[in-house]
Amino acid sequence: MIMTVDEIFADDRRNPPMERSLPWEETRGGVTVFVEPKPHWAEDMRAFRLDRCEYCRYADWSAHGARTRFYGHIDTSGDDVMMEARAIIAREIADGLWD
Repeated sequence: MIMTVDEIFADDRRNPPMERSLPWEETRGGVTVFVEPKPHWAEDMRAFRLDRCEYCRYADWSAHGARTRFYGHIDTSGDDVMMEARAIIAREIADGLWD
């Protein structure tokens, strides 16, 4: 049975945040972000605002929520992070990598 993109994301969300390999959505104080999983070389994960090209450190987001200071990012929003991850998973499903 082939898994769907949504099933793969739901399965990944069952892991603790530091063990996830796919982005996920969080909302606090009316602000929504997509959290980008931590790459092996990074000190912390990043949280990108859904609708703006801004990000913050996940540790700051966890501690301060909507009051966190966000920094401008030249070309990436949370929507971009999620769309790219979903496209990668869809290609992997089409290639038969998620049986």
